[in-house]
Amino acid sequence: MRIKVCGITRAEDAQRAAELGVDALGFVLWPHSPRAIALEAARAIVGGLPPFVTAVGVFVDPTTEDIARARDAGLQVAQVHGRAPAVPRGMPLLQAVHLAADGGGIVPAVPGDAAVLVDGFDPARRGGTGRTVDWSHVGRIAAGRPVVLAGGLTPGNVRTAMVRARPWAVDVSSGVERRPGVKDHDKLAAFVAAVRAEA
Repeated sequence: MRIKVCGITRAEDAQRAAELGVDALGFVLWPHSPRAIALEAARAIVGGLPPFVTAVGVFVDPTTEDIARARDAGLQVAQVHGRAPAVPRGMPLLQAVHLAADGGGIVPAVPGDAAVLVDGFDPARRGGTGRTVDWSHVGRIAAGRPVVLAGGLTPGNVRTAMVRARPWAVDVSSGVERRPGVKDHDKLAAFVAAVRAEA
């Protein structure tokens, strides 16, 4: 099971997550987030990461140029909440979606079997809310495409979430924090251990 830790703002948190063996780190490049990080600060942290840790830029309604600048700063994947532009070459897209109110799918619709990140819906905060989603509903979606499960995951609930949703990866932010943007290293280690125990 792959693990992404989102909302990284400090080098020491990135390094500890890498030491624990996480697969990806998320850097929120939307200035209205309490976990926002400037692109130059993200570049400095990404430059110190070991090999095989993927750096993900998290955007809200970005332009193609926004994503290109992040790619040039060393970020490797664009996680987009809201409208996704034409993504520049060499920058895979991970579209963030939420569950449809009628239980029939995801919003926005993403064609084919492309991977999606399923998060709780909040039109203002755009993620990082600590709200869980319907894991059984996610499981039905995950049967047909790779799903990164986000939304309210913690060391205490991630194993249950994995059993019900059967995601390709899990994504944690607020569930391993002392405060927004500052990770609690004990919670982070407990989260990774819980995922590895179930995977």
